[in-house]
Amino acid sequence: MTDRALYIAAYDVSNSVRLREALKILKEYASGRQKSVFECFLTPAERQELLRRMRDLLDPEEDRFLILRLDPRGKIRTRGKAVTPQDPPWFYVG
Repeated sequence: MTDRALYIAAYDVSNSVRLREALKILKEYASGRQKSVFECFLTPAERQELLRRMRDLLDPEEDRFLILRLDPRGKIRTRGKAVTPQDPPWFYVG
């Protein structure tokens, strides 16, 4: 399994066009979300790519973006039908 860390990512975007694009970007990385707050299990490379994409999209004067790494010593708890994420042995891209 790839070395992933759990992050919470959140945004506050004032422009509706940038808001839709920020949602689209974060959905690519998220395993769960609640409104504008996302749970993301990221590798270091994915984290850097996410930060770059958000930096390119957002207006630093009007918008806000936060990504917070959660303590890896904490136990992951799931509720309902949630499943702890795992990397499959292969990925299909096509």
